[in-house]
Amino acid sequence: MKNVYLFNNGRIQRKDSTISLVLEDGTKKALPIENTENLHVFAEMDFNTSFFNLMNQKDVNIHFYNYYGYYSGSYTPRRKKVAGFLDVQQAAHVLDLDKRLYIAQQFIYSGVHHILRNVRRYKEEVEPFINEIEQLKSQVAEACDIQTLMGIEGKIRFTYYQCFNSVIKNPDFQFTKREKRPPTNPINALISFGNSLMYTAVLSEMYKTQLNPTISYLHEPGSRRYSLSLDLAEIFKPLIMDNLIFMLINKKMIRAEHFEYVEEHICLLNEMGRKIFIAEFEKRMNTTVKHRKLNRQTSYRFLIRLECYKLIKHLIGDEDYKALKAWW
Repeated sequence: MKNVYLFNNGRIQRKDSTISLVLEDGTKKALPIENTENLHVFAEMDFNTSFFNLMNQKDVNIHFYNYYGYYSGSYTPRRKKVAGFLDVQQAAHVLDLDKRLYIAQQFIYSGVHHILRNVRRYKEEVEPFINEIEQLKSQVAEACDIQTLMGIEGKIRFTYYQCFNSVIKNPDFQFTKREKRPPTNPINALISFGNSLMYTAVLSEMYKTQLNPTISYLHEPGSRRYSLSLDLAEIFKPLIMDNLIFMLINKKMIRAEHFEYVEEHICLLNEMGRKIFIAEFEKRMNTTVKHRKLNRQTSYRFLIRLECYKLIKHLIGDEDYKALKAWW
């Protein structure tokens, strides 16, 4: 099953049991919907209800990104995997502070493990920052509320970002500080774009399980967002996305010419930059490692779904949740 990315404006039409893409210049292309799992829309597209009905039948998620290339929303088929008991247990673990803290701490321990894994390769250059991250990590167990935990996580990430200029070996890219809204330089643009892709990848895998993506533990559950995806993305952003960004910059696969500036100060990947990034992201997600417990090759993408299954086991009382810590 594939992820299909649309960059050109046009219209998507249903023709019997297939999908036809009609571009603005009149060019028609057939979309292999039978093999499609997720449709990522980066362009201005027109749809009709028969198209959405077919997406529902074929279980295809559609993720929309705004003009700047950042995630703006999803259309997901009617949930077929529902479990009332799990919903109740998922909510109960939010309402009980000790239970919520345990799960939230697991997400942070995993994220910090992968952050340290990234920077220890440059130990000689960033040792003071490694020591600071380890000292902050020791405070995670002492946090007695979610706000404190989020504060520690924020300090860890701030310290981590100070290592970036030692990890990045391309003089054309310099990192000063994290800027999200909006990113004003190429590295922030890469991080924001990558985080959007990571978020939708987690959400897509979560929809294959019975987890409710709106009930979360580290991030506050709220209306209009799938906050459990944000929680689980904390595990995978340093493991998958940060490494990918370092590789794209250090191997000069992404260069200054792959960015554009809009409204004078907002820095974005242009279309070519996005295509290069997404192609390498898909390769990374399909990379396999030998899973110690399953004793078989497992893709990075499937590791996300396994994390969902592990969380389900914890919520229903089968097995304590221990978040992923890369062993390879």
